[in-house]
Amino acid sequence: MRHTRPAVGVTALVLLAAACSPGPGAAPGAATPAPAKPGYLAVADPALPGGGTLNFQVHVDTGAATGLDPQLADVATSWQLMSLVYETLVTVGPDFSIQPMLAERWETPDPTTYVFHLREGVKFSNGRAMTADDVVGSLKRLLASKSVWVGQLGPVKSVAKDGDAAVRVTLKEPYAPFLAALANVPAAVLPMKEVEDKSVDLATTMLGTGPYVVGEHRQDVSWSFRRNPEYWAQGRPALDAVNVTIAPEEAARIAALQNGSASMATLGNVDSAGMLAGAANVQVLSQATTDFYYLMLNTQAPGSKFADPRVRQAVNLAMNRTQIAEVATGGQGKPTGVTPAGLPGACDPATLPSATGGGAEAARRLLAEAGAQNLSFTLAIYSTEPAPAVAQVIQQNLQQAGITVKIEQTDEATWAGKVYGKAPAEFDAALSWFAGYADAGMVTKWWNPDVAGFNAGFMKADAALSEAIDAAGKATGAARTEALAKVCQEADRDAQMIPLVTRPVTVAYRTDALSPSLYATEGYGNVLRLLPEIRAKKAQ
Repeated sequence: MRHTRPAVGVTALVLLAAACSPGPGAAPGAATPAPAKPGYLAVADPALPGGGTLNFQVHVDTGAATGLDPQLADVATSWQLMSLVYETLVTVGPDFSIQPMLAERWETPDPTTYVFHLREGVKFSNGRAMTADDVVGSLKRLLASKSVWVGQLGPVKSVAKDGDAAVRVTLKEPYAPFLAALANVPAAVLPMKEVEDKSVDLATTMLGTGPYVVGEHRQDVSWSFRRNPEYWAQGRPALDAVNVTIAPEEAARIAALQNGSASMATLGNVDSAGMLAGAANVQVLSQATTDFYYLMLNTQAPGSKFADPRVRQAVNLAMNRTQIAEVATGGQGKPTGVTPAGLPGACDPATLPSATGGGAEAARRLLAEAGAQNLSFTLAIYSTEPAPAVAQVIQQNLQQAGITVKIEQTDEATWAGKVYGKAPAEFDAALSWFAGYADAGMVTKWWNPDVAGFNAGFMKADAALSEAIDAAGKATGAARTEALAKVCQEADRDAQMIPLVTRPVTVAYRTDALSPSLYATEGYGNVLRLLPEIRAKKAQ
């Protein structure tokens, strides 16, 4: 759902110099990759033999922040790691279409009924066959839980077996994002027999149907996964093992790619691609995502500086999203509204009042009307790139409107405690990012704190916005596009959480070690989505 990201603030001048993009798919400073099939950045060579190990380095480990229970996982890094062990009924394709996974097919006899026909031969990694009871029990457990993902499943009325190999889900009313909500890790099928007889505690043990099993996990240090011998997909996974190292410092990840101790890594600083441009056997790619940065303005703190909507709207008007994208993300990100740019049905942010309402001068007038001409506030951010760069551009944008911003940069744990630790929250404003998911209407639900929960400490529900969100969930076809546009307008007006720009992911890998598969655009923050297809070029 949300995610934060350790550490280098670079000057806007340096970032502006790095903001040029050599072309789709290539990160700044990287060679343009060979063409892949539509929707993909890279496609693994199936002619390579199986076996080998992926040594993967990431910036942070949040996979056990709330234990190992996938239904309680609410950050994208957790989903990435847990997806190696757990699987869902459906998944998303390179064009965000919903595709089969543990359900080999499904039918919708009417707009509120879904019948999922389960794949034969699926086993949990302990060797027990997956049953319809596992699916029914998993969904019922999720619906009864305190998981934030309950809000994404929508108005589920009932879940029941439909014979021995099918499951019927009935909704109270039509809900367009339902299948997309089933495609993420919190909706995974769990080993409910073992959960119910208490032989497995999901808070401490991961047991799923996925391609890998956990070998060892050291929180904030490393994960090791080994091939699941019971995996249902013939010939997959191709790799024998996956080792994930938590490397907070980006310089350490770059060095590991250069010396070969890592065969793949994710990077955040827009300058990193240029630093690797001369490295032998290293390919750097920019994967677009539906994730996006957003600014939180705390309206719930006593004496809040943002209680007046005119003040919030002034901040929104002063934002130059194109500049944020060019400077802070090296031109790889895109301006966005509350419906993530790049998803079918998303609104055009260039048509919103914040983009057409007059910019900094109009912001100054609103602040004068509100008696807030000398507005100043502290912006809480975490240190992982490129968040500091995003914050610097925000600071410069708001300065043009006469607003003074002090940036308070901390580590992620300190930042999270400040933002989410108390209700009402005590910060002025904060920067974060959302995973954008696979349907344009999904992330909009977090703009209703009565549904989201996590933001109730700093955001008040807006009746018109909440009504628009609900209406968009029920709408279909052309009516849905119009309904989503209405949500964008209302969120833009409310301006308690302000969407900024999409957040691309820079993926680098050793071309002499790996042949990877990567979608061109990812919706659930999972760079390892196609890991079962990745092949090693040499034993590691």
